[in-house]
Amino acid sequence: MILFGIYHFMRPDNLIVFVPDFLPGKKLLVYIVGLAFILTGFAFIAHKFVQAAGYVLAALLVIFVLSIHVPNYIGAADADMKTMAFVNILKDTALAAFAMYIGSEARNLD
Repeated sequence: MILFGIYHFMRPDNLIVFVPDFLPGKKLLVYIVGLAFILTGFAFIAHKFVQAAGYVLAALLVIFVLSIHVPNYIGAADADMKTMAFVNILKDTALAAFAMYIGSEARNLD
């Protein structure tokens, strides 16, 4: 997650295209998501706020599925784009489920 977060800061313009058009402040949102990924990764490594980090990460990934990947799947112009959107739906759903598992199994180490 930390590497994904760093990428958000290194190449924000590559990720702006994935932010839905109805949301303002696209570059700021890319930075916020990057920061969330970095903080989540450090929380998991440091065993601090693991439950909160797991649930926040899961919520963020579910938002990605519903606001980015599902609309991309529905509006895909060709089979390759539809396949890529479907793979992203499965990937982020699986990551969200794993993040919820981490959050639910976290002991109060804070």
